[in-house]
Amino acid sequence: MTKAALLNHRLVNQQISETVFKTPQEIVSWMVAMQAQEYAMSKWAIALRLKGVTEQDVEKAFNEGLILRTHLLRPTWHFVTPTDIRWLIGLTAPRVEAVMAFYNRELGLERNLFNKCNNLITKALEGGKHLTRAAIAAELLRSDIPLNGRQIGHVMMQAELDCIVCSGARQGKQFTYALFDERVPAAKPMPREEALALLAHKYFSSRGPATIKDFSVWSGLTLTEAKKGAASMSSSAFFEETFEGKTYILPFENPSGIFNRAVTSLSKSFLMPDYDEYGMGYIDRSAIFNPIKITPDFKRNNPVFNRMIIIDGIIEGTWQRTLKGKSLVVETFPFHTLNKIQSSALSKAVERFVNFAEHKW
Repeated sequence: MTKAALLNHRLVNQQISETVFKTPQEIVSWMVAMQAQEYAMSKWAIALRLKGVTEQDVEKAFNEGLILRTHLLRPTWHFVTPTDIRWLIGLTAPRVEAVMAFYNRELGLERNLFNKCNNLITKALEGGKHLTRAAIAAELLRSDIPLNGRQIGHVMMQAELDCIVCSGARQGKQFTYALFDERVPAAKPMPREEALALLAHKYFSSRGPATIKDFSVWSGLTLTEAKKGAASMSSSAFFEETFEGKTYILPFENPSGIFNRAVTSLSKSFLMPDYDEYGMGYIDRSAIFNPIKITPDFKRNNPVFNRMIIIDGIIEGTWQRTLKGKSLVVETFPFHTLNKIQSSALSKAVERFVNFAEHKW
């Protein structure tokens, strides 16, 4: 497998080059979980993988609970669907709790307090109420549980891991919490082995080619669990390729029906959001870096995945958006001078983002 083939497969499997999906919930389901701590950019990450979807469309899906935002996998925010959230939390919560245990002890938070808070939070949210974190903290204070900013953050994360709360509809620009069972359909607990196999299947289908170590780091699971999950996948659905001495797993087919071929006629240039799965889905990200030396007059720093310009699947610069009056302005900062074809691709990528952000589809 060549570097070009590896990138082509990822662009197709991640639904960036082309997509068969039409709605935010469909793409989130395909990706199974999408990192979402930078909310505005995570909405763009969804729309990037769809056609003609605006920021308003993604916001509507979020407010209606068609996609949810919670902590799972690694201890950070992710978008998930109501169908997947239960088994994902069941599978990954123990690892997240292990990571958070030290900080909980440091903050003086223990299980009895979490249980008491969970009961009070449940009562406060019953009946379809959606409350901000500050409003929930005020409710806890009325029950003689004073919490500082860090403590309430950890209490709410534990409530997420305990399947007490998940994201509610936004109030203006403020996030809220809603009762988990009022936003998520009931389902029988999924056996751990089944959940592990399902996560592996969804990960390698949507992000392949990827290594088992990529899967382990992305999921927050141990390497042993990652190997077990990969081993449980159907050999008729996946195959292995070697690139630079590493073994990669990828699906024979994706939803578009593309089978083991290079992608030459599809879009491979775009404005990548912060923390997008095209970068964050892998521990080894070297394939998307351009080996060409950055010119001395480069104007911005190069923080990894801070709004990167992707040209032909490779990072070629960074970008930022600002509001000047009522107008959205997108500034681009290529690492080097782009040729005519690359410049045209970048202009189209900027236009696509502006259409998304200004609801021009």
